[in-house]
Order: sequence, then C-alpha cells, then structure tokens
Amino acid sequence: QLVESGGGLVQPGGSLRLSCAASGFTFGSRWMYWVRRAPGKGLEWISSITSSGDHTYYADSVKGRFTISRDNAKNTLYLQMTSLKPEDTAVYFCSKDYRGDDRGQGTQVTVSS
Repeated sequence: QLVESGGGLVQPGGSLRLSCAASGFTFGSRWMYWVRRAPGKGLEWISSITSSGDHTYYADSVKGRFTISRDNAKNTLYLQMTSLKPEDTAVYFCSKDYRGDDRGQGTQVTVSS
C-alpha cells in the first residue's frame, strides 16, 4: 500500500514536500517513482530513485527544482518541490513502477496566486 500526503495550495515560486508511506512490500529493495496527472492530461513520470537511494533521475520538466529521496528505515518516499510553477498543478502519486500502474491514491498540488 502507498499513501501520499503533503499536497496543498501554494503560490508560484513556493515549495512543498510530499511524503509517501509504504507498507505491505519490501520497500528498501525496490526502485520507487513519482508520477503526476495534470488536469486533462495523462500520467507523467517525473522522478525515480534506486532502492538504496544512491541514484536519482528526473524529467526535464522538474530537473533542478524537485528532489526525490527516501528513508528505508521509515519505509517512506519523499519529493521536495521548490520553485513551483502553475504548470506543476497536478495530482501527485508515488508508484512502484515508472508508468504509475501500481500507485497510491495521490495528493493534490495546486500552484496558484
């Protein structure tokens, strides 16, 4: 099970940190992912992290602004988002796969003044 939290309404240029609590599987042995769905669009992969957390990957749309991390002792995945833009408005999901097929229920992020 994956349960996201931390979303909300933020002004452009602001920051948010999303969390994803994982249970029911061996979290520390799996790569993990963040994907998002903007209004009227399909799922978009935005970031991946290796099982150990040593390597991270980002979509060009968020590179340099978002940081993925994990705490395997707490079975928790994070996404630190900075310099948020209105186009970052979306439902954000943590997922066990890059397509988002095995994802949580999501948390809404709205970037608006």
